[in-house]
Amino acid sequence: MTTTPTEKTGARTSEAAELISGARERIDALDDRIIGLMQERMAVSAVIQKERIASGGRRVNLSREMEVLAHYRDALGKPGTTLAMTLLELCRGRI
Repeated sequence: MTTTPTEKTGARTSEAAELISGARERIDALDDRIIGLMQERMAVSAVIQKERIASGGRRVNLSREMEVLAHYRDALGKPGTTLAMTLLELCRGRI
């Protein structure tokens, strides 16, 4: 059984299905870029952690993390805080 574009998108017309399909392709491309940026951020964070530890510092700088949380909250509201917490968790690695 073949799925039609309107069934796949939930749209009621073929025009809407076409628009939705194109927008979804754009979202997929954006998601790929976001993932790439997150991976890059994780790598940079690992360098910072390594240098901080090598210099006798702690692995995590809580005041810096609070700055990051505030930045995301200010830009995106309460969900931004949740997003930042997840990002910080990914970038910290295992503690």
